[in-house]
Amino acid sequence: MPEKSVLITGSSGLIGRALCHRLGSMGYDVIGFDREGPPYPPPKTDCIYADQSSDESMQNAFHITEERHGNKLHAVIHLAAYYSFDKKESSLYDKITVEGTERILHELARFSVDQFIFSSTMLVHSPTAPGRKITEQSPMQATWGYPRSKIKTEKLIADKRGSIPAVILRIAGVYTDLCQSIPIAHQIQRIYEKKLTSHFYPGDLETRQSYVHLDDLIDCIVAVVEARESLSPESTFLIGEEDAMSYGELQMAIAQNLYGGAWSTYHIPPALAKLGALAQELLPGEKPFIKPWMVDRSNDNYDLDIAAARKQLKWSPRRSLRQTLPRIIEGLEVDPMRWYQINKLHVPHWLKRYPPHTHLGGIAQH
Repeated sequence: MPEKSVLITGSSGLIGRALCHRLGSMGYDVIGFDREGPPYPPPKTDCIYADQSSDESMQNAFHITEERHGNKLHAVIHLAAYYSFDKKESSLYDKITVEGTERILHELARFSVDQFIFSSTMLVHSPTAPGRKITEQSPMQATWGYPRSKIKTEKLIADKRGSIPAVILRIAGVYTDLCQSIPIAHQIQRIYEKKLTSHFYPGDLETRQSYVHLDDLIDCIVAVVEARESLSPESTFLIGEEDAMSYGELQMAIAQNLYGGAWSTYHIPPALAKLGALAQELLPGEKPFIKPWMVDRSNDNYDLDIAAARKQLKWSPRRSLRQTLPRIIEGLEVDPMRWYQINKLHVPHWLKRYPPHTHLGGIAQH
């Protein structure tokens, strides 16, 4: 039997695929749990179909795991969860994220597990005012369904982990050189297409949101796996960039990279912003990313202190959104269609007329 078997849930997702590839290249025997059908994890990953909303499916998946790999797991890295910007609340948060984690812990009771790593979110914390950093000890208060499900799951892990050491990673928004961050991609899209909505914001322009590059996050998770013997049985870390950009800074940086100039952004009353978002929802055609419930979150400030990760994991980000943004914009300008498709954005009719690798410089040439 391999000595270093690692089980990764959500193995075909953005983080899961990259993590499977990295750990596989390091000699780990990687087992990937995911729903049946594409997309799939990397070829060297032992892909086992698992629906964590089903008792039967999870029992079967762990039975196959035990048959193929034995009952010793070096680490279980739990990434799979429900997430959606479409609705503020959904029963799927409990069904998939919370109850799904309980099913996993129940099945792991018969395994020997060195470490259970759970991907939580920085959003479990109460937002702060600009200028104030969040630490792992900062108050916790979920403002919508997604972070609420993570808080419930963190508590569940503490109650149900038994003798399995657990590490909670409260992760900032993830992005790559191609963007692949839903909020950032939509913000870039609004400015690129010169939409009227790109000039208005219902919150404080100094509000900051921490992000973390996918490559840095993978480095971090690997560091957690490698440091398992030195960590306490219950460890929690905030994972993100400390140099968080404000909404206003991000607006200016996007415009500077696209057009070489400034971008005017004006405050709009929240009530008016909600009415505008609701009106857009009712119109035919492309549905807007901004939902009325998101307006209340426009002042949420998430600026992180990652001293704990730096000290205990010897990890800190080597990249930053500020430095990566020009590369993200370059990808958009070189091949707009591909960039839109990668970021799952609605492609406007005028963009479909341009061949790949056409430098558009935004829609200035349209």
